[in-house]
Amino acid sequence: MTIAILSALPEEQAGWVEMLQDVRGTRHAGRQFWQGRWQGTGHGHDVVCALSGIGKVAAATTAAALIERFGVTRIVFTGVAGGVGAGVQVGDVVVASEYLQHDLDASPLFPRWELPGYGRTRLACDPVMSAALHAASQACVGSAARAHQGLVVSGDQFVGTAQASQSLRAGLEAAGHAVLAVEMEGAAVAQTCHDYGVPFAAMRTISDRADDSASVDFAAFVQTVASRYAQHILTGFLERLPQR
Repeated sequence: MTIAILSALPEEQAGWVEMLQDVRGTRHAGRQFWQGRWQGTGHGHDVVCALSGIGKVAAATTAAALIERFGVTRIVFTGVAGGVGAGVQVGDVVVASEYLQHDLDASPLFPRWELPGYGRTRLACDPVMSAALHAASQACVGSAARAHQGLVVSGDQFVGTAQASQSLRAGLEAAGHAVLAVEMEGAAVAQTCHDYGVPFAAMRTISDRADDSASVDFAAFVQTVASRYAQHILTGFLERLPQR
């Protein structure tokens, strides 16, 4: 059984390749993949680390390569996101329970946000992996921040104004979708994993409030906080993850 650790940006999984044993690198589909063995206190996991780049297509391509070329049987995504939901603040962590593509609109052929051919708007994350990820997130942030769990949405746009953020949240909530965070990759990986029958989970550290200061907050946060969270949370996640 092999688990993939996937991120969009280098800072979002900084230090992870150095934590692996017997590392070997492979260049494939224009991306670098690192295979190795992570050894915890009780058990270990075979791991592949990869960077997808930004956006849904890049994320889906990388996820498919991880499954087809490297035979991964589980994928976990770690990265940053903009906080949208009430009470979701910078420095908090959101573990996705479900994903939705907020920029998908095939109406009038299909209802807005519905995935054509799937008969649904949301795709669920793996409950066992998500529970382990949420527990690890709670242990990491302690009393300094909060670990949330719920709906995360993805789209091929950086939501960086208060007006855009409020409009996104209002539209989704009016349709019964209580969104916690917004980013640019996770829903595409969720769909790819759904198609292949591969369990998927994702955690996002909140770098900004998806408002007018988002671009400034994002750059600083990714450099100073995201990598530290990724190391601590994913280590705790792998320690808790059952071998199967």
